Amino acid sequence: MKVRRVVTGRNTTGKSVVVSDGPSPREMVLRHTPGFVSSPQWKIEGTPGLGNIDNRDPMHTTGTMIMPAGGSSFWIITFPPDSVFMSPEWNPVVAGPELTEASPGIAERMEPDSPGMHQTPTVDYVTVIKGRLVLELDDGNTVELNAGDTVVQHGTRHAWRNPGDQPATISVVLLGAKV
Repeated sequence: MKVRRVVTGRNTTGKSVVVSDGPSPREMVLRHTPGFVSSPQWKIEGTPGLGNIDNRDPMHTTGTMIMPAGGSSFWIITFPPDSVFMSPEWNPVVAGPELTEASPGIAERMEPDSPGMHQTPTVDYVTVIKGRLVLELDDGNTVELNAGDTVVQHGTRHAWRNPGDQPATISVVLLGAKV
């Protein structure tokens, strides 16, 4: 999946222009976890300023997608069905480093004793774009989500589950929050 990302800005005369049009340089289609696609779109480490665009794409750098308080990041993620992770062909030793590279800032927060569970210091705005997902919270509480559903998540411990037989895609904006 190549997500088309159109970035606009202002030129030196203040006119609106397209600065770039094409996929994020950080988009990854995982080889060792079929159906998993990580497409980080943009990140801003602090309060954004408006004005002339300097043509620097923050996605040309590596590093976390979890921004400090006042910062934000925008990500599109496709989750394979849970059956991919249960398949005897799926090898967590081989897939692990690739998942870590595809999920910078999230992978480090994954709980080894509770696969998929993690917590970030962010307020997240999530929209299910395609498919069906289950949001798992503490104590096994779950919420089924379908395309068009949204979640506002306040730094809660959670996991995303895909009990279906097709990949499911979310769009998420993570806002760095004070802890």
